[in-house]
Amino acid sequence: MSATPPWPELEAIAYGGDYNPEQWPRETWREDVALMREAGVNLVSVGIFSWALLETSEGVFDFSWLDEVIDLLHENGISVDLGTPTASPPAWFFARHPDARVVTREGAVMGFGSRGMASHSAPAYRRASVRIATELARRYGRHPAVVLWHVHNEYGVPVGEDYSPHAVVAWREWLRARYGTLEALNSAWGTAFWGQHYGEWEHVGAPAAAPSVVNPAQRLDFARFTDHQLRACFVAERDAIRAHAAQPITTNFMANQSHTTDLWAWAREVDIVSDDHYLWAPDTEGEIGLAIAADLTRSVGGGKPWILMEHSTSAVNWQPQNVAKRPGEMTRNSLTHLGRGADAILFFQWRASRSGAEKFHSSMLPHAGTDSRVFREVVALGEGLGRLAEVRGSRVRADVAILWDFESFWAQDLEWRPSDLLDHDERIRAYYERFWRDGITVDFALPGHDLSGYRLVVAPAQYLLTLADAENLTRYVAGGGTLVVSYFSGVVDEHDAVHEGGYLAPLQTALGVRVEEFLPLREGTTAGVDWDGKRLEADAWTEDLVLVGAEVRAAYLDGPAPGRPAITRHRHGNGTGWYVSTRPDAAGLAAVLREVYADAGIAPAGTPAGLEVVRRHGEAADYVVVVNHADAPATLALAGTDLLTGTASDNGLTVRAGGVAVVRTHPSLGGRH
Repeated sequence: MSATPPWPELEAIAYGGDYNPEQWPRETWREDVALMREAGVNLVSVGIFSWALLETSEGVFDFSWLDEVIDLLHENGISVDLGTPTASPPAWFFARHPDARVVTREGAVMGFGSRGMASHSAPAYRRASVRIATELARRYGRHPAVVLWHVHNEYGVPVGEDYSPHAVVAWREWLRARYGTLEALNSAWGTAFWGQHYGEWEHVGAPAAAPSVVNPAQRLDFARFTDHQLRACFVAERDAIRAHAAQPITTNFMANQSHTTDLWAWAREVDIVSDDHYLWAPDTEGEIGLAIAADLTRSVGGGKPWILMEHSTSAVNWQPQNVAKRPGEMTRNSLTHLGRGADAILFFQWRASRSGAEKFHSSMLPHAGTDSRVFREVVALGEGLGRLAEVRGSRVRADVAILWDFESFWAQDLEWRPSDLLDHDERIRAYYERFWRDGITVDFALPGHDLSGYRLVVAPAQYLLTLADAENLTRYVAGGGTLVVSYFSGVVDEHDAVHEGGYLAPLQTALGVRVEEFLPLREGTTAGVDWDGKRLEADAWTEDLVLVGAEVRAAYLDGPAPGRPAITRHRHGNGTGWYVSTRPDAAGLAAVLREVYADAGIAPAGTPAGLEVVRRHGEAADYVVVVNHADAPATLALAGTDLLTGTASDNGLTVRAGGVAVVRTHPSLGGRH
């Protein structure tokens, strides 16, 4: 269960954030590094938006200021995550290559002055990106301060899809490689519908805005193409760096906050998975969304320790209402990420910017300076993380997996679905929240993964399901697993074509039920479900089910299908398949999952409300991270030593309201992943 720490040069959990010294005069740099040392910072990301200052005109480079910054950091014991600045090409680039601009689906050419402005399919952009990455690697590949490479920034944000002429050419090449012939493409896209048949490759365009809905199979493939093009840019830069440097290479994901990129595929290309996460202000329980992001990041990385590349000390600047974090919240956020597998806690950014679009974004060193609550908390967090070095490399295990499939999301989000009230993120959050409240740690997985190590697998929103993946889920149940499938799942194949045999047909063997008809509800209406004589409320969606071996566990009381099955249970082989054909509220899910837990041999942890507990497993010890989100102290039956305070206890652990603890304890056999 051990893992090599990401950076052997660092002797503690990595701590720091983005550093943009180019925004400040040189006399500020020495003040910065002195304050970084006071705060316990040992890693900063440099150069991410510095292209215009590093390559002052095409092929003309000036690294003098960056030399000075990196040397200064190194002299002060601070390591460097060196960025390639390709998320923001310089003004001279667009003056020389105006054809490299992004074109929107509506045909608008995007202008200069922001970030993410270049077409990822433009040859000039690819050449320029590789050139700057190569020059950086040649110069700094052996610099002792550089322990990590950071390619680009948040691929797909803010620009993912591009409809420029370069993108259309690349799109046709991608389609030729995928389908080989026009006959295969026409078949996959179902172009007999609305007379869309193609007879020449040159006639195949990008799915730009049209008078009505564009072919959904074409749009799904364009989402795959977009992801491919973005990833190809990363690979090109990565390979250019690797020719001259041996340090690990990453790029910062956005986990559950952006669905443009298929992170399962991206994780295979990076040396270390890293993620940016920001609380969404309207979410009054943002700690649950944060936990989803952390678990997803760990999962796409195969369970290995990962990097929290960015989060905020307090408010961000880009939401409708940018809510500041309250005292202690930054520490709770940071320790939650650590508990769920992060070996690095980094922020955007070190010093607050005085100018530009992000001047109201919080930072480690805020506009208020060192005599501020935020900076005092930054220093305290650094001191605490400095005591947690032994946690590095330990792993998180889980008995439960939730399916998370970006391609299915892309397909479900297209137009003209049976109801626009259906939201895959909402259903995943609903099931995850139930597990979170029950103290059950969760992994995320794809339906085609080896799921045999999990006691329970949940598919909250698997609209798109290939036959091969359906067979994998069926084998999982037959082998003794418990599978829960939510409504509007198993509907279409990889080409967004309804499965032969109808809705849910690929899972009929595992679930013992099929869907005859969708019965969406009008907005604002509900349907009651009879669960052991108790009425469960559901909204948005119901279905007309036909039993093919399953037992009825709950029936509709009213709505479009009174008396018809609502929730079913089916024994298949050594396991059990559940189907939930509607959208229960939180109380309803709690009732249903109690019985599901019994089938799976899982028991809720029984922790006090608001107490988040996650265990990391090491070779010699386990580390239990406890975060109290409640307004009252909470006590946990746990023996060990709190590494943050040095306090040992055999009689249980009490965590103050809003407090945290990281307890070294004896290794546990709980959890199989």
